[in-house]
Amino acid sequence: MRPTGKLHLGHLVGALENWVALQDEFQNFHLIADYHALTTDPDSSSLKGHSLDMVVDWLAAGIDPVKSPIFRQSKVKEHAELHLIFSMLVTTSRLERNPSLKEQVRDLELETVAYGHLGYPVLQAADILLYRGEVVPVGEDQLPHIEITREIARRFNTQYGRVFPEPEGRVTKFPRLPGLDGRKMSKSLGNSILLSDTPEEISRKMRTAVTDPQKVRRNDPGRPDICLVFAYHQKFNSGETTNIRTGCESGQLGCVDCKTRCAARIVEATTPIRERRARFESQPEQVWAIVEDGERRARSVAAETMSLVHDVMHLG
Repeated sequence: MRPTGKLHLGHLVGALENWVALQDEFQNFHLIADYHALTTDPDSSSLKGHSLDMVVDWLAAGIDPVKSPIFRQSKVKEHAELHLIFSMLVTTSRLERNPSLKEQVRDLELETVAYGHLGYPVLQAADILLYRGEVVPVGEDQLPHIEITREIARRFNTQYGRVFPEPEGRVTKFPRLPGLDGRKMSKSLGNSILLSDTPEEISRKMRTAVTDPQKVRRNDPGRPDICLVFAYHQKFNSGETTNIRTGCESGQLGCVDCKTRCAARIVEATTPIRERRARFESQPEQVWAIVEDGERRARSVAAETMSLVHDVMHLG
């Protein structure tokens, strides 16, 4: 994950819950993708602080660094080397067809695309295959990148000899939670609820959430299937969704009351995360020690993989 600072509910639903659940099933590696952060903004002055905020949220959400190493991409130099090798195995036309890149260019209103931005799925392939990853838990918007990774792994194995598996993407049941305005949830768009938000902030933000435009007054019948607040209920208040649907469709449940009930359930669900977050946030030295330990463990695996790469490429 790129270090952009504090995380929001979209990160929790689309990634973190899946990561935590997979810890007992797989050996996980959690990458602070600080090189990737530079692909759309070369200013590196905030990377360290943003990395700390992000790792605090990871730990608060339940990532266990004993089971799952946490480390910075820039501190494991083999990422850059494998990226260079992989860049020889994919064409620019293939990268230009990447739908996720087109979305980023549109959403960020970019007039030009840097060489590193065009090639970031190749660096992402190196991030995955350096640890010979078999399963990659992602949001649905990242599945095209996993396909590029699979193509590069096949090309390398055919060209030089089998080293890499072809990883599979695994999405969550709720892979994308919309932002409060209906667009993709993003801090830069101001439509997100942060994991660190207080109960008061969560309630205030939920009051701004867009609803069914045809439900103007309390007694108007609503269409929950097109209302993003109902999507939030499905995730954080699943036990009441039948009643909420009935009340919305009949007009008995107004949007203000619906939002209030939803906010209360979100507060309840995120309270343990906020409590753990406060503890880690007060101990930054402990957090950095966790990261440095993860980097030592990651470098050991990375060195083993690159030894295999060098052997089959006759670079040893």
